[in-house]
Amino acid sequence: MAKYSLKPVNVKKINTKYRTIQTKLPVPESLEIFNALNESEPVSMMGQPPIIWDKAEGFTIYDKWGNKWLDWSSCVLVANAGHGIKEIKDALLAEIKQGLLGTYVFVHEKRAELTKALKALSPDPDNYKVFLLSTGSEATENCIKLARTYALEKYGPQKKYFLTFNGAFHGRTLGAQLAGGLPGLKNWIQEEGVNFIQVPFPDGFRQTDVSFDVLLKSLKEQGIDPENIAGMMTESYQGIGPFFLPYEYARKLEKFCKKYDIVSVYDEVQAGFGRSGKMFTYEHYDVTPDLIACGKGISSSLPLSAVIGRKDIMALYGPGSMTSTHSASPLPVAASLASLKVIQERNLVANAAELGDILFSELERIQKKYPDVLGITTGKGLVMGIQCVVSGTKEPNAILAQKINEKAFHKGLLMFAPVGIGGSCLKIAPPLCTTKEALLEGIQTFEEAVDEVLSNE
Repeated sequence: MAKYSLKPVNVKKINTKYRTIQTKLPVPESLEIFNALNESEPVSMMGQPPIIWDKAEGFTIYDKWGNKWLDWSSCVLVANAGHGIKEIKDALLAEIKQGLLGTYVFVHEKRAELTKALKALSPDPDNYKVFLLSTGSEATENCIKLARTYALEKYGPQKKYFLTFNGAFHGRTLGAQLAGGLPGLKNWIQEEGVNFIQVPFPDGFRQTDVSFDVLLKSLKEQGIDPENIAGMMTESYQGIGPFFLPYEYARKLEKFCKKYDIVSVYDEVQAGFGRSGKMFTYEHYDVTPDLIACGKGISSSLPLSAVIGRKDIMALYGPGSMTSTHSASPLPVAASLASLKVIQERNLVANAAELGDILFSELERIQKKYPDVLGITTGKGLVMGIQCVVSGTKEPNAILAQKINEKAFHKGLLMFAPVGIGGSCLKIAPPLCTTKEALLEGIQTFEEAVDEVLSNE
């Protein structure tokens, strides 16, 4: 796990259009806040670069001591439309003024507006429905529940297995982590996961054989008959990379699911709403998921998630039997409607695609300067990653990733802590409203951080 020092150090002062650093980092005056948190909350909440966020606008983050960072985190892929967007703030203020803050599942008008808008984004609006929840984990768990219920009711208890991929992350609740493919996150789980099975993900880096035969071989080795698989869930891109499915693999996966009537689930919690240069990342593969789990960028701000799915599957539970306390709560719904409008009216999906071509080319250039320790660049749109490795191998190098991440932080470029296998991935995810000028400044800053760290290695 990343661990950042709370000892203030002198860093170079910076004053550009998008970055201002004028104090030691972390800011000495901020330590009182960090110490208070250390006394009152678990250490698990202290894994990010030591900045006290005071306000955020567009693609910049401010503290209260005069420092400003160019944001390459998007609040961990939440702020797709950008931070503090006026339309979102106005929508929230209007809702507060109206006086409707909570509704449980009693109906309010904007709930109908949002479900209609999300339904319109589905693969087949006439045959899909939308279930609103609060978190990404809720959405993926609901997809698991629906897939297994569909299989149970149609075929019986023998169709019970749920198929996911090694390296997958689907959330932090029990079902989501049973479905996940990161063994280190399952140490607390005992005997619950016997019907959750994983197969290799065709990332093209550590798993170099990307043929679909690998999946079939893995199932055979595990003694799993495809006829008995209830559901398949994959992240539209694996967050630990990001690693995207090869196009032909995705197409064969869809045919496999259709052949055995396996409910196909695409986890778009961090991949949706323009992040990869398409409204949904599964669109890169020309596939039609049965269920789509959404979250994070759905509102660019407040907690909200959704399952968009085939209406026959979504109808499996009757009134009152598939709900959530804060489903479609008025404030997140208002934020989501405003965020969607901004993303669409400002052509932020196209902006992500256009800037993504520049970002990928430049990151690949930087990575190829140091191929022994920067293993691969992957990404589409405005989600990218570079894998830091032990020299000459594919073994994760968390120490190097941490050093580069922290050096960028000291230079006014904010990323979230390294992710992925062993904490070795430098994940890059700017808000979709980022301008070309700001992106180029970020790339230059990132390259300076990489050069300075590796010149001392």
